[in-house]
Amino acid sequence: MPILQNVPLRNLNTFGINANAKEYCNIATEDYLKKVLTDNAQKSLFILGGGSNMLLTRDINALVLHINLKGIEVIENHENHVIVKAMAGENWHDFVLWCISNNYGGVENLSLIPGNVGTAPIQNIGAYGVELKDTLVSCTAVHIKNKTTQVFSNEECRFGYRESVFKNELKGEFIVTSVNFKLTTSNHKINIDYGAIKQELKAHNIEDPSIKDISNAVITIRKSKLPDPKVIGNSGSFFKNPVISQSHYKELQNNFEDIPSYQISETEIKIPAGWLIEKAGFKGKRFGNYGVHNKQALVLVNYGNAKGSDIYDLAKLIQKTVLRLFEINIETEVNII
Repeated sequence: MPILQNVPLRNLNTFGINANAKEYCNIATEDYLKKVLTDNAQKSLFILGGGSNMLLTRDINALVLHINLKGIEVIENHENHVIVKAMAGENWHDFVLWCISNNYGGVENLSLIPGNVGTAPIQNIGAYGVELKDTLVSCTAVHIKNKTTQVFSNEECRFGYRESVFKNELKGEFIVTSVNFKLTTSNHKINIDYGAIKQELKAHNIEDPSIKDISNAVITIRKSKLPDPKVIGNSGSFFKNPVISQSHYKELQNNFEDIPSYQISETEIKIPAGWLIEKAGFKGKRFGNYGVHNKQALVLVNYGNAKGSDIYDLAKLIQKTVLRLFEINIETEVNII
């Protein structure tokens, strides 16, 4: 596909922000990716995947490379597991459904997360007690400057909570082209630690859930809390859940007896950012064309024709208020462009 000029990105970001790309190119193969990188070595680049984890606050004065490599295949068969290769341009939720239809377990708790496979390792996506790092074996990426292909093992990805080497030491150096997953074919490890999943299964009298049951429960829960980006512009959870010290948590309990928490270690506690934002009075608050979702305070929304800068200003106001009330700094999960 040739390089196009002045391309609107409104339909290529889940917030539905009206911004333009100075130049745009659709990338369908790794060979073509390397060619475009070689032919445009002196240009500023912007790598676009599913457009689900970013907030555009301006036009993109660069060549936008839209990574659309497709394909899913089993590359290894073992007694109790398979290794599945998924290309970067595959829709993440469609990939999860494909796995479930083939009875491949491990990613069912990650159902309905927006975005593509290629951006999943960068963010180390996670939900309901499961993270991408739990199943990722390796990922393949192209070095932007050298045009070489490199394979990163799970360990080399240096995963953390919504973190990876691609967001830190190697930020802006590589483009992920495919990901390999180790998925179970029998004796699936069912994870229902999060209460909402247990409650949803109980509501349907499911005592011995399959991976499909888990996926269906997660989909139901997410749909009840999160707006469909096709209807209301959003990027899912806008903020990370903060981790605080045990002593800080005990201090907060003195003033907020109902504060929810998850034990991370002997000294660390994770607090739901959504609860903090709701307590700060922002849940359901609307500011004209944008605001905070009325069912999930973690989600900032574009009701139509909002500017990215408006939503970013709202995010900063929320951060400032939460810091003042709880002495907790909540970081954005979404990339601000």
